[in-house]
Amino acid sequence: MPNLASVLKAEVARLARKELRQSSEALRKATTVHRAEIAALKRRITELEKRVKAFDRQFSRSSKSAVDRAAHSEAVDTSALRFRSAGMASNRQRLGLSAEDFGRLVGASGQSVYLWETGKAKPRPKSLAAIAALRGIGKKEAAERLAAMKASG
Repeated sequence: MPNLASVLKAEVARLARKELRQSSEALRKATTVHRAEIAALKRRITELEKRVKAFDRQFSRSSKSAVDRAAHSEAVDTSALRFRSAGMASNRQRLGLSAEDFGRLVGASGQSVYLWETGKAKPRPKSLAAIAALRGIGKKEAAERLAAMKASG
């Protein structure tokens, strides 16, 4: 007959292993979930850091352009000028000018004029003042200005 103490000791060891397995299984599952959450948070942090860098770049550009605008606005007060892309397009058509010719008159490219008219870009203060100056002229005067620009340049 086996020794009662050794049987009891074996049974206690078996039950202890069973309990440890159950509790460690729960911990293992929790650890797996936590690792997945940590990986997701790291990806999110990386994405947010990229956005912050992009905003910093954009802010530094806009602050530089704000300084440029402030320096330029002292020469030309554009605060009273409004810009509407449809208004500029109708003015260009009223004058009978191509986008390229209109751009020459305001000191910009034809592509810039196209972007302004489609609303994809806004003119700089210097160009805005030139656009406003073209509102009050007629076809003949616009043609004369273009001819003078072509003759001198």
